Amino acid sequence: MPQSLSLNIQHFIFSTKHRKPWLSKDIRERLYPYLAESIRDLGCECYRVGGIEDHVHLAVRLSRTITISEFISGTKTGTSKWLNSVAPELKDFAWQEGYGAFSVSGSNLDALINYIENQEEHHKKFSFQEEYRKILKQYGVGFDEEYVWG
Repeated sequence: MPQSLSLNIQHFIFSTKHRKPWLSKDIRERLYPYLAESIRDLGCECYRVGGIEDHVHLAVRLSRTITISEFISGTKTGTSKWLNSVAPELKDFAWQEGYGAFSVSGSNLDALINYIENQEEHHKKFSFQEEYRKILKQYGVGFDEEYVWG
């Protein structure tokens, strides 16, 4: 086969360190376009960025040449440095060490985008922990409560 093709859609979730509410509405309005651009700079396609004060969700088509680990490292490092530099109150900003990465079929992409777009409304009813537990169960990922919140 002369050409390599792939469709690797991922739902990524990661939170601020200790889930501190660093990401005000004003910061999110500036962060999301920056995140989308940095994702494109990694050779990936960013379908949607969303979240609330303490975490983000990403719908991304990974390039066939990047690993999940490389993607997360590049995304978190770049955005942390940018956030530290754009606002004095964010000079100590950091992302939590862990993350969630879940495969999504192309037929479920619209539902994922809709879910990400409605994060603010969703979190009027559910905490991040409740949401994450539900997502882990939905994707069939086993976890230990003692370690998942670190």
